[in-house]
Amino acid sequence: MIIPAIDILDDKAVRLTKGNYNEKTIYGSPLDFALKFKNMGIEFLHIVDLNAAKQDRDNFDVIRTVSEIIKIQVGGGIRDDMAVDKYLEIADRIILGTVAVQNPNFVCEMVNKHGAERIVVGVDVLDGKVRTNGWLENSGLDYLEFIEMLPCKYILCTDISKDGTLTSPNWQMYEKIKERFPEKKIIVSGGVSKNEHLQNPYYATIVGKAYYEGRVSLC
Repeated sequence: MIIPAIDILDDKAVRLTKGNYNEKTIYGSPLDFALKFKNMGIEFLHIVDLNAAKQDRDNFDVIRTVSEIIKIQVGGGIRDDMAVDKYLEIADRIILGTVAVQNPNFVCEMVNKHGAERIVVGVDVLDGKVRTNGWLENSGLDYLEFIEMLPCKYILCTDISKDGTLTSPNWQMYEKIKERFPEKKIIVSGGVSKNEHLQNPYYATIVGKAYYEGRVSLC
């Protein structure tokens, strides 16, 4: 499955480079892109609320409008029961990141409450360690040890050093996850730069900057 990404910062569709909020490219309206993707025949979008991820505000109203156009999975700042319930009213799946590191039992509770099909855990990795709070903080956790603690079906793993660089995904990292956890559905994220990268053995691939910069074709 190919899943286009719309990262939202201050109501705009943007892309960061290596998670750096000071190195962003603004592409325009998330709603315009949602309509464009739908007209291309895309069935599912990946939405990240970058403001909510660093807890300075949220873009919920924009995301809700996008969800009325096309099905979505959404992440960024979803860290308690109320937020999970709120976003699952508009999204098919939600992504838990920071809260999964701080409280792995919360993931189990949400999977039991809402079902494994609706919960994704985002594993954001830099130099082998899991990052939290919008990629700004180092948890010190090894990414494989962290995944081992998770009772979820879907793993969205991003090598932050690759994100937005238009180089290549960290295939070695994904192969390690697949070998150790063959039951997990792995979502590739970060570094996609050409159509060949979309042809891989994993459950899904997130496409962001490579599409916006005209490097890959989605139809």
